[in-house]
Amino acid sequence: MTEHCCESMTSRVTWRCEHHEDPFDCPDALVRFDARFQEYGLIIHDGGTSVIGITFCPWCGSRLPASQRDRWFEELEQRGIDPWRDEIPAEYEDGHWLHS
Repeated sequence: MTEHCCESMTSRVTWRCEHHEDPFDCPDALVRFDARFQEYGLIIHDGGTSVIGITFCPWCGSRLPASQRDRWFEELEQRGIDPWRDEIPAEYEDGHWLHS
């Protein structure tokens, strides 16, 4: 997940609050990692699930891995799956699809 970055980013992505199960409810949660797309984002605490995508680590400035969002949609399309209407296979709900 964060092998390309610094310990600060890794600790913020893996950090869990003891008071809030959902990171969007916790004012101390700063960074979200979406394993499906391999995307990082800064959490916007506006009462919803808003995130601003980032391509560089806010702590060390390292370039983060490229998003796989387009590839995710292309692979589902090749399998005849409409992600807006069809059930998404379990391996596409996280980063496992990248290793198959």
